[in-house]
Amino acid sequence: MAQHQLDALSATDASFLAQERGGTHMHIGGVVLLEGPAPDFPTFREYVRERLRLVPRYRQRLVFPPLGLGRPRWVDDATFNIDYHLRHSGLPGAADEAALWRQIGRVFSHRLDRTKPLWEAWLIDGLADGRWAVGAKTHHAIVDGRSGMDLLSVLFDARPDAEPVRVADAWMPRPRPTGVELAAAGLRDAASEGARVTSALVRPRRLLRAARGAAEGLSETAWSVLAPAPPTPLNVPIGPHRAYTVVQAPLEDFRTVKNALGGTVNDVVLAVVAGGLARWLHARGLRTEGLEPRAGVPVSVRADPARGVLGNRLAQVVVPLPIAVHDPVERLAVVRAAMDGIKASGRAVDAESIAAMDDMAPPTILAQASRLDFGSRLYNLLVTNIPGPQVPLYLLGRRVEELYPVPFLVGDRALAVAVVSYAGNVGFGLLADPDVLDDLDVVAQGIEASLAELLARARGQQPDGLGLRARPRRRPARRDRGKRARPGKAVE
Repeated sequence: MAQHQLDALSATDASFLAQERGGTHMHIGGVVLLEGPAPDFPTFREYVRERLRLVPRYRQRLVFPPLGLGRPRWVDDATFNIDYHLRHSGLPGAADEAALWRQIGRVFSHRLDRTKPLWEAWLIDGLADGRWAVGAKTHHAIVDGRSGMDLLSVLFDARPDAEPVRVADAWMPRPRPTGVELAAAGLRDAASEGARVTSALVRPRRLLRAARGAAEGLSETAWSVLAPAPPTPLNVPIGPHRAYTVVQAPLEDFRTVKNALGGTVNDVVLAVVAGGLARWLHARGLRTEGLEPRAGVPVSVRADPARGVLGNRLAQVVVPLPIAVHDPVERLAVVRAAMDGIKASGRAVDAESIAAMDDMAPPTILAQASRLDFGSRLYNLLVTNIPGPQVPLYLLGRRVEELYPVPFLVGDRALAVAVVSYAGNVGFGLLADPDVLDDLDVVAQGIEASLAELLARARGQQPDGLGLRARPRRRPARRDRGKRARPGKAVE
């Protein structure tokens, strides 16, 4: 993985830095549960230290060129200390998984320090069933979901008896560049981008294709201003605190549904998220008739030769979530038709064209454009589905039994859902602002119930009651929300 001194952030990665303000944290991550017993912390620490030699970016920090001459750049951290980035946390007593998820919520409530490499990881033990967990968060400027999954080949092993990673040369940080060197690098980038513009001008067809794609994509942004996503209780200003919970189901359940009822696994994921939101709104006494929130769905456009390269190659599409449709099969059909239309329209490619043109934008313009994108009301919540490895992974000889992603919250959006498949299971990670959603478990239960309904219909059965497939979760007491206005009408 080529990660060099003075690498500049891409336009997309720089935009993630620009988003961090107020209650928005632009880090993502994951949680894995492993079979016991847990290793002692010094052994875990040495294991991670060895693996870091394969990913130099994790020992680099950002520097900012003087006078805004170019984008931020990665340089070796001369004072890198692994003990700042690795933490050991024990859950109190014989804790259940709910205690683990509360701990993850607290971890993700704190912004990463930009004066250091932008990642942290925790070894968490003390679970009542003897298992242990590793939680990690990394700034989105380093890694997107798909390339993050590629990096599992570095962080984990495919066999329990894999040989330890050995790197002969000890890591030595390179000298930090001076302000003059940073300014010179920025001027070189500006000259390179000028050459790209000149090259595009002499290739009119290529320029017209990019301009047409960008114009169509910009029309989508304009449409979001003229016809914003509908107001929901999710869309209020958010604070810095986070709550987290998970849902897990067999991947075969999703395949059974899509094989019997049509669509793709991703269509089924979006349909069950829509069903979960509908149940959550009903639990709050709100009507859903005529309400159709939209999900922002990131799509990786990373070409195969770029797999394993840190950084982001992302486009984004907007998908309606038909929460007002009561029949689960019809709900899936609506999602499937919407996704088919998006694929036929090429809107994801148009979004990539805008990103390519952003690469030519000065940093200050880029920052404002990124705020327009995430700050617009084009969609109500983020839903991202990441394909993961389907073979078991191991860490220090212990099998990774469960894997869950942790998304991020941005704009006036108090809920995000990330999904990853691993070793025959699908794991949902739900992240929320607990001051807006103190009933996040109700959303999780709704997703479980919605999938159970679809699975029963796919098998030609009638769902049993609400179709809850997992043990009911205790709904936390609801605090007074009198200080927050919640759009929607109460059920009579």
